[in-house]
Amino acid sequence: MYRISVDTGGTFTDVVVTDSSGGYTIGKALTTHARIFDGMREALGVAAEQLGLGVEALLGATDLFIYGTTRATNAIVTQRVAKTALLVTEGFPDILVLREGGKLNPHDFSRDYPEPYVPRRYTFEVRERIRADGSVSRDFDEAQAREVIGQLARHDFEAIAVCLLWSIANPAHEQRLAALLDELLPGVPYTLSHRILPVIREYRRASATSIDASLKPLMQQHLSGLERDLRAAGYANDILVSTTLGGCMNVAELIEAPIHTVKSGPAMAPVAAAAYTRLEDLGSNAIVCDTGGTTFDVGLVRDGNLTYSRDTWLGGLWSGHLLGISSVDIRSVGAGGGSIAWCDEGGLMRVGPQSAGSDPGPACYGRGGELPTVSDAACVLGYFNAGAFLGGRMRLDVAAARRALAPLAERFGASIEQTAYDIISLASELMIKAIREITIAEGVNPNESTLVAGGGAAGINILPIARELECERVVLPKAASALSAAGMQFADILKEETASLVTTSNRFDHAAVNRTLGELEGRLLGFLEGLGAQAQDKARLEFFVEARYFGQIWELDTPLPFSRIEDAADVERLVEAFHQVHQRVFAIDDRASAVECINWKARLTVALSSPLVQSLARAAQGEDAPVAAYRTCHFDAGVSIETPIHAGADLLPGHHVQGPAIIEEPTTTLVVYPGMSARVSDAGNYILSYQ
Repeated sequence: MYRISVDTGGTFTDVVVTDSSGGYTIGKALTTHARIFDGMREALGVAAEQLGLGVEALLGATDLFIYGTTRATNAIVTQRVAKTALLVTEGFPDILVLREGGKLNPHDFSRDYPEPYVPRRYTFEVRERIRADGSVSRDFDEAQAREVIGQLARHDFEAIAVCLLWSIANPAHEQRLAALLDELLPGVPYTLSHRILPVIREYRRASATSIDASLKPLMQQHLSGLERDLRAAGYANDILVSTTLGGCMNVAELIEAPIHTVKSGPAMAPVAAAAYTRLEDLGSNAIVCDTGGTTFDVGLVRDGNLTYSRDTWLGGLWSGHLLGISSVDIRSVGAGGGSIAWCDEGGLMRVGPQSAGSDPGPACYGRGGELPTVSDAACVLGYFNAGAFLGGRMRLDVAAARRALAPLAERFGASIEQTAYDIISLASELMIKAIREITIAEGVNPNESTLVAGGGAAGINILPIARELECERVVLPKAASALSAAGMQFADILKEETASLVTTSNRFDHAAVNRTLGELEGRLLGFLEGLGAQAQDKARLEFFVEARYFGQIWELDTPLPFSRIEDAADVERLVEAFHQVHQRVFAIDDRASAVECINWKARLTVALSSPLVQSLARAAQGEDAPVAAYRTCHFDAGVSIETPIHAGADLLPGHHVQGPAIIEEPTTTLVVYPGMSARVSDAGNYILSYQ
C-alpha cells in the first residue's frame, strides 16, 4: 500500500508517494488554479508512471492521502475572499480599523494606513454588553439584532463574523446571534469569536474570526470539490489536510474552521526538517529554508520541536492581517524562483515580491512570460539543463530568458550574465535577511543549527546563504523539491484548544485554572473519541500557558510539566519553566517579578505511522563521482567555467562532489559553487559544505 502527500503551491504542485518498504517517488507539475485537481492529476501521473501504474491504480492502492494548499493564504493576500460582514458590540465598530501593531519605519509617510480586513462599511453594531467578569451589563436587544440581520440579507453578504465584547467570559449573546442567523439567513456561513479564538485581545479575536468566516465559502467549495474529484478518480480511504499547526485534520473539521488551512503547506517544511536532521544525526536544532516558485519560507526547529507563534501576519508585518491563532512560526518573503527582478525609482535593482507564478511563469518556461525572474537568471547562468527541466517534461527557452534580462542589463550597463548573477545574489540577501529575523533577532545563533534546504529552487543559492550565516551543517534532502509534501509524510494529527484566564503567580487561582484545564482536556478527549479506539492508543496530551512577567506586553509559550496545578510547589515549577523559556529567548530573566498567566492551551497529538526511510543498497567504494556531461556555467565576477554535471541518479552514498559542479535531480538542481562541496549520505541526501 502507498501513502500520498500533495502540496499545491502558487507555482507548482508537488506529490510524494511512499511505500511500505521506505521507497518514495516524487511527481511535480504546474499548479492549475482554475481547477486544482487538473495539476494534481498530472503530478500524480508523473509519480504513477515511475511506479509502473496509472493514476487510478495508484489511488486505488493508497491507504492515506494528505493534502496541503496555499489556496487560503493566496485568497487572503489577493483579497479574493467572500463578502463578509462583521457584527460587533454597539460602540466598538473600529476594532479592525484601529488594529494592533506598529510601523517598521515611523518616519515613512509614503504608505497609506492599512485598510481593515473587513471594510468599515461592512461592520454592524449589535446592542448588548457583557462585562469582563461575564455578567450582563446590557441585555441582548433581539429586535435590533433582527433588524441588523435583515440589512445583511439585503446586501447579499456571503459570510458573517461575530465578535462581541467579552464573549470569551460569557458567550450567551454570541450564541443567541447564531440562533438568529440560522433562522433568518439559513445557509450563510458564520464564525463565532468565542469558538474560533477564545483569548483576550479584541483585535486578534476579531481578526481571526473575520478571516475564518471569509474563507468558509471558498474553502468549503475547494475541499468538498477536491474530495469529490479524488473519489471519482478511485480513491476510497481517509483524506487528511495539513494545518497551520504543523499537523493534520480531517476534511470535515477544516470545512468548519478553514482558518487552520492558512499556510498549511509551508507549515509542513519544519516537520520535514525535524525528520531529516534526526535521520542524518545533525542535532535537534534546524533552520528550514523552503524556496518555492513564489515565496521563500523560513522556519525553526528547536530541541526537536516546532516553534509556534500567534503573530502570523499575512500581507506584511503590521500592515497586513493578523492570523491570531497558534501556528507554526513561518516567515515568508517574495524571493522564490518566479520572483520578478525590477528597477525601482531610485535606480536600484529589486527582486520580488511580485511573482510570475505558474501562468505565464518565468520567461524561460516558454509560456509567454516576458519579465525577468530568479529562474531566468539561473537559466542564463547555465545552472539549469534546458533540455531536461522537470525530469525532461519541460524544455527551457534560454533565448527568452536572455531577452527578459536584457533591459535590466542595459539599464545597469552590465552583461546579461553579470545581471543574472546580481539577481541571484540579491535574492540570496533577501533570504538571509528573513533568516536573521527569525534567528538572530530572536536570540538564536544560526551557527548552532543545521540548515535544511527545500523547494524546487533551494539548490541554486543555499551554499552562499550558509556561508554568510556561518551554518556549518547543511543538508539538502533527496526530496528537497517537494519538502512540504515530504513533511506531510511525517505529520501527526494535531488539535489545540485555548481558553483565557488571567492569574498571577503570587495570587494564583488554583480552582479556576484547574477548571479551565479540565474543560480544555474534555474538549480534546471528545474529539479523540471520534477518531476511534486505535487512535486513543497513539494519543498524547500536552498543556501550555501563555505567560509574561507582570507589566510586560507580550507572552511566551511555556510548557506545563503537569495537567493540573495542585499546590504552591506546582506554581513554583510553572514559574521556573517560564524563567527558562524567557532566558532562552531573551538571554535574561527577572526572578524577582511575578509571572502573569494569560491564556491556557491543551494540545492533542495522535501519532500516525511514519514511513520507513531506507538507506541506499549500494555505496561508493572510493571511486570518483561519475560525470554525466560538461556545461558552461557563469559564477561571480563574470567567470565562465566548463562545469562538470552530475546526475543525481548516478551518485551513491559516499560520493564526494567538489565545486564548481552541478548536481541534477529530476525536480531540482544543486549548484556547488567553486570552493564548496557536497557529499551523498547513506540515505541519499546531500550534506553540503562551503569550506
